Amino acid sequence: MRGRTALVTGSTGGIGRETARGLAALGARVVVVGRDGGRAGAVAAEIGRATGNPAVTACVADLTLLTDVRRLAAEVAARHGRLDVLVNNFGMNPADRALTADGVETAFAANVLTPYVLTTELLPALRAAGGGARVVNVTGGLPDGPIDPTNLQGERRYRGWTFSHYNHTKTALMAMSLALAEEWADDGVTVNVAYPGHAHTPGNRATPARAFPYAYRPLAPLIRLLGPVLLGDLARPARSSVRLAGDPELAGVTGVYVDTRGRRARWPRSVLDEGNRAAVLELCARLAATNGGDREGGAETR
Repeated sequence: MRGRTALVTGSTGGIGRETARGLAALGARVVVVGRDGGRAGAVAAEIGRATGNPAVTACVADLTLLTDVRRLAAEVAARHGRLDVLVNNFGMNPADRALTADGVETAFAANVLTPYVLTTELLPALRAAGGGARVVNVTGGLPDGPIDPTNLQGERRYRGWTFSHYNHTKTALMAMSLALAEEWADDGVTVNVAYPGHAHTPGNRATPARAFPYAYRPLAPLIRLLGPVLLGDLARPARSSVRLAGDPELAGVTGVYVDTRGRRARWPRSVLDEGNRAAVLELCARLAATNGGDREGGAETR
């Protein structure tokens, strides 16, 4: 991937950090993104040393705020001109329903709206890659359930942590991804989805025992004890993202979903539902426009 520029969100820890490391090891110019400037800079430097790649830099952004999302897009476009790979790895799994400063439910904002706005804001830079740009959206949880287009922000029912709502937003992310893949099929920008599987990430370590299904709560201490042993190698869950971002065999391939080993998997039925895709895309476009979107060079939606 020498000569290519890759931006990885949520890359100061966990799977995002290993994705950034994997792309740097392939020779890409990698932009690490984090909320804390000191930590982001330290991670970029560490990845640069570990891979022998000096072209690893850092940007600072709070990706729950659309002003920061747009500022990040403008900064990356100004600094690099073109963007070859965008990995939307950042995500959140809040315990309780709350709204961001933009008035958007937090999990939907982080897991669906932020990837939508960042991707559409960076579309001119992706197009500037000359027909080979790749967008990789990282799903998670158990993203194979139904999509309720009337409850996308948990307005009527909210079940936090690892249940219902997080999975719902990640499935909605998949629907948005497939919709954009269809929109941009002739635009030289591919959009695909990576499933990393379960891993001993900071987010999973922070999940309390009450978030486990009732029958499994007594096993929570054992799961936490064995997590580092069984799920501690974060390079493994990062490989699906790295493959979608850099495998030459996937050049020009769009609208695919890959599993933990980077193999093509079936889209959930709810994602294949055209009405669901349209509902998710319409809500993202409306929220983006309501919160400062100027539509110039950004979202091109039906």
